[in-house]
Amino acid sequence: MLKIIFMGTPEFSVPILEALNNKYEVVAVVTQPDKEVGRHRVLTPTPVKKYALEHGLMVYQPEHIKEEYESLINLDADLIVTAAYGQFVGTKLLHSPKYKSINCHASLLPKYRGGAPIHQAIKDGCDYTGVSIMYMEKKMDAGDVLNTVKVKIEDTDNCGTMFEKLSLAARDLLMETIPLLIEGKINPVKQDESLATFAYNITNEEKVLDFNKPARSVFNHIRAYNPNPIAYFELKGDQIKVFDSTLVDEVTTEAPGTILLHKKNRLMIACGEGTVLELLTIQPAGKKMMNARDFINGGLRKYL
Repeated sequence: MLKIIFMGTPEFSVPILEALNNKYEVVAVVTQPDKEVGRHRVLTPTPVKKYALEHGLMVYQPEHIKEEYESLINLDADLIVTAAYGQFVGTKLLHSPKYKSINCHASLLPKYRGGAPIHQAIKDGCDYTGVSIMYMEKKMDAGDVLNTVKVKIEDTDNCGTMFEKLSLAARDLLMETIPLLIEGKINPVKQDESLATFAYNITNEEKVLDFNKPARSVFNHIRAYNPNPIAYFELKGDQIKVFDSTLVDEVTTEAPGTILLHKKNRLMIACGEGTVLELLTIQPAGKKMMNARDFINGGLRKYL
């Protein structure tokens, strides 16, 4: 039976690990160290670690993966599979298995290399994204591509729903790809470096909504950052997080960022090019998440 080392961390990675564990021998699971979570800073294992422990798999959680290179190489695995692991892995380990190391990346490479490809695809208004299975190399997400699948992004999708869709797509594509790889039936395709784009980890500045942009762009920004990290705007010095919005067939001559009060119980905001966006679910600073109607009937008067 094929011996696999799996490297992954978030919920996205769990269905992939589960499928591998059901078909192959997973000799080790490598994941990020436990982290303190919540107001009470409770030390919490990663979703991948939870699954691994529940199924009796050996778990490694190095602060720096390099610390465990020799231990992992000595396991004599046939293949390393990574999926959103979160650390740089050197070629000494990547090239040690018989079939080397492959990664499940949530974009159609060479587009959106980096740590936030799903967020960026939604934010950019893409109709499709996808999953690429590729060889792991020293350069980030630049290895030869073994297989891809396209996945539709609907207007009703946000980052959370796309994480779920792409996780399952990655699982299915990986389980289709591994037998072909072992049988020598795949011709790896080199990435065109001239077409490479990047989706780096999200900065605090990128969470801020820009109402000077058209409503469609703001709408995409909001759903790209829901459920995490959540986009926001400032109203009289207070941070207003926005979880959901909807496009409306309205126009305005008001300045971008102006709250429009002419629609009863509907929270409209002026955007660029005379467009209008309706905010549906928000969270004012220091308050719980609420729908727009509750905000209008209660908290909005503070800002008028």
